[in-house]
Amino acid sequence: MAVYDLEEQDQIDELKAWWTRYGSAVTVALVLGCLLIAGVQGWRYYAGKRAESASVLYSAVSEAVRTKDAAKAKDAIAELTQSYASTGYAPRGELLYAKMLYDNGDKKGAAAQLQWVVEHASEPELQAIGRYRLAQVQIDDKQYDAALATLEAKHPPSFDAMYADLRGDALAAAGRVADARAAYETALAKLDPKSTYRNYVQAKQDAIAPAPTVAQATPAAAGPAK
Repeated sequence: MAVYDLEEQDQIDELKAWWTRYGSAVTVALVLGCLLIAGVQGWRYYAGKRAESASVLYSAVSEAVRTKDAAKAKDAIAELTQSYASTGYAPRGELLYAKMLYDNGDKKGAAAQLQWVVEHASEPELQAIGRYRLAQVQIDDKQYDAALATLEAKHPPSFDAMYADLRGDALAAAGRVADARAAYETALAKLDPKSTYRNYVQAKQDAIAPAPTVAQATPAAAGPAK
């Protein structure tokens, strides 16, 4: 019995010595671990509440656009972009609001909202959509060089055909026929052969007369008078 008590005491003494040496570090590690878990859970709760609030405002923008209530749409999008710009709802709301402005004839306002999407959206796909629609507005406003510059920006490969097609539209509107045909050709090469969109692009390319050759452009020399 005494031997057992002695061994038990030795173990207790070793444990005390270990705790004296490492106890503070273990305590700090446990506290930091608890703080980290609490921080992560707190952030998730905060992010969830922000997303929920942003979703409500996005729905308000969507409903205002549907009912063509410009005043409500303006108020909702202002709060959405000012308070929840980092959420995915803000650029989506801006795209809706930009279309509303464009349909109402406010091209300048629409362009400003689309530029916001380009500069603030965190998703490359949303940025690409924003640039594409911005270029459409610029073409409609006869700002062909600006549209071409907008379409030069980097974008996901899935947008290559659409960008090339719209580039062709800008070039055709600017009177640059050969460049427009080349842009449409690029779009056709990027499109799925079975895509119905190809017919639309092909029709635009066919509608543009190819640039005349030197022989065609130069009248034939008149023969000697008889």
